[in-house]
Amino acid sequence: MHKDYGTFCWYELMTPDVPAAERFYASVVGWSTRDSGMEGMNYTLAYAGETQVAGLMELPKEAEGMPPMWMGYIFTDTLEETLGDIEMNGGKTHRQPQDIPGVGRFAVVADPHGAVFSLFSTEDESPDRPEMMTPGHIGWNELMAGELDGAWDFYSKTFGWTKDMAVDMSDAGMGTYQTFAVRGGNAIGGMMTNPPGTPMPPFWSYYFVVEGLDAAGKRVTDGGGQVVMGPMEVPGGAWILNCVDPQGAYFSLVATSR
Repeated sequence: MHKDYGTFCWYELMTPDVPAAERFYASVVGWSTRDSGMEGMNYTLAYAGETQVAGLMELPKEAEGMPPMWMGYIFTDTLEETLGDIEMNGGKTHRQPQDIPGVGRFAVVADPHGAVFSLFSTEDESPDRPEMMTPGHIGWNELMAGELDGAWDFYSKTFGWTKDMAVDMSDAGMGTYQTFAVRGGNAIGGMMTNPPGTPMPPFWSYYFVVEGLDAAGKRVTDGGGQVVMGPMEVPGGAWILNCVDPQGAYFSLVATSR
């Protein structure tokens, strides 16, 4: 098994207005953007310094009615086998494997409760990833699960994820927040049962690392986005904000200080 199997390796925004999203995230997170130069496809790459961190693309025509969203890609070096495992463990394939010329292959899938993510496979050696809390990078991957135990069962069987710290949030009426690692490394994310009454179905969301949460939150609202929750302090001493960008895509920010 490849050392990166089961790690999040790429993030992609599907949005109705790529230039507006470029301006918004450049202001909020500090990314610079440039065209990928991929033939026959408008695909914008976002950079933190010289490192590619995410892609931005227009919502495809066939996705009519789909809201703008951030999508996370999980690495597998055995795409077909992983798809088989996903279906065997109760998930679904939404889009069969497809080549990205010169880059790799991908497929779009969902867990048993419908939370969507993508798989990515490539022969290329992956670049070394920076530490989780490096500004401009993605610092945390979070699942609002249909039901925590069932979701845990699915992801641990499929990707070999291991439990890290569990946080009891029952005082806030939210049950357990289970953090996870890939085969015992550092924690890379967390999951909890989607609280009852949440308007959104089960979904994955991603935290972009900024310096100074309050200033970043002001950039969100100044840029036409909304803060839907926070600022909130989380175990480990970080601060988070849950936000929606001007086009309606949900995202979160995390900083080590207010």
